[in-house]
Amino acid sequence: MPPLTLGGRPIGEWLAGRAARMSGDVVRRIVDELPVYRQLPREEVTGEIADIVEHNLRVLARVFADRRGASEEELAAQRLSAARRAEEGVPLDAVLGAYHVGMQAAWEELSEAAAPDEIADVKAALRLLLHMLRQVTVAVSAAYLEERRTLETQEHHGRRSLMTALMAGDPVDGIAERAGLRPAPHYVVLTLVIGPHPDEAPGSGSPKIAARRKLRRVQGELERFTDEPALMVIDASGGTVLLPAAGGPPAWEELCGLVDRTAKAAGAEITAAGAVAAPSGVPEAARQTAEVVDLVRRTGRGTGLFRLADVLLDYQLSRPGEAREQLARLLLPLATRPELLETLEVFVQSGLSRRKAAARLHVHPNTVDYRVRRIAVLTGLNAARATDLPRIRAALVALRAGPVGRAGPAEAAGRAGPAGRV
Repeated sequence: MPPLTLGGRPIGEWLAGRAARMSGDVVRRIVDELPVYRQLPREEVTGEIADIVEHNLRVLARVFADRRGASEEELAAQRLSAARRAEEGVPLDAVLGAYHVGMQAAWEELSEAAAPDEIADVKAALRLLLHMLRQVTVAVSAAYLEERRTLETQEHHGRRSLMTALMAGDPVDGIAERAGLRPAPHYVVLTLVIGPHPDEAPGSGSPKIAARRKLRRVQGELERFTDEPALMVIDASGGTVLLPAAGGPPAWEELCGLVDRTAKAAGAEITAAGAVAAPSGVPEAARQTAEVVDLVRRTGRGTGLFRLADVLLDYQLSRPGEAREQLARLLLPLATRPELLETLEVFVQSGLSRRKAAARLHVHPNTVDYRVRRIAVLTGLNAARATDLPRIRAALVALRAGPVGRAGPAEAAGRAGPAGRV
């Protein structure tokens, strides 16, 4: 098969003679058109990047000369370069864009130099160029993604090992060094409970996909909060997160804003508890935040970020002991009347507003009045009485904190007397 020619000269020979000069022009265009390459060290751009550009042009010259596709061996350097860019964190679209810039430059030079009677050879050369561009795209993408998977697997294992050590209170310096991570002087410990996204509802089409997308948005928002790798074990329903605080503990308002942004990004309600701790204090902080978020949910305090200081009284009331048992027993007469217990909780949470409580319970306000009166008869506690309200609040917290033994008949009867008698 006769060689493809340009100006009476084989195109392969013509391009090989220009490869060195063209590589400099291509590198300048890459830097101009793809800003991420400006962030690489100059010696790397003028050295390794320029070398791979020239290599790619010379492979294209051989493809023109032999009128064939590029071989696996000829694309080995491109694959190696792609793996290095993956390690450096250069985005894949920028890596592929650089090859497109080089191929476009080659086509522009070739087409400008072609004479009218060489159109057939130029068209054949264009087909070869596009075929090689496809080969390069496939080879570079595969090498890049394989390297990213390897790096992410190593990073994932490193993060998981560091988090496991922190949660267990074990020494972390050796683990962090092996994982290529740096332990922070403080960690923001968050326990999250993530509500469902509307698309997770049964019958919505793809609830599992919606849950995974929600989780990725949550992870992305948390990762953006810190320059250091965030440590987290979470799924679509929540979990535990350790955010490194290398620059010192962040302001509480910043953390509240983070949880609000994360909930907005997730498209779901988030209830969270947070604390800041040194590495040695992470286990206790994680235990405490888990208890706080559980308490917040059981007492109906709503969504957002909470700390121990926000629930000090309820937290103390929920501690095991005889006092909690006695408080919880105040409401034992309602144990067989769940509608009364629910009404009492909602009535208190609604600021003693019968209309608000009725709307939440989907009943008539008169029904709320009746139930509140019935509760007073059974327990001797009237939510509308200022002296009883603190005990009712405390009893609700104690009752939801854990199981309580049932009082004997005489004790229960004694509590069920006239209002105000306990």
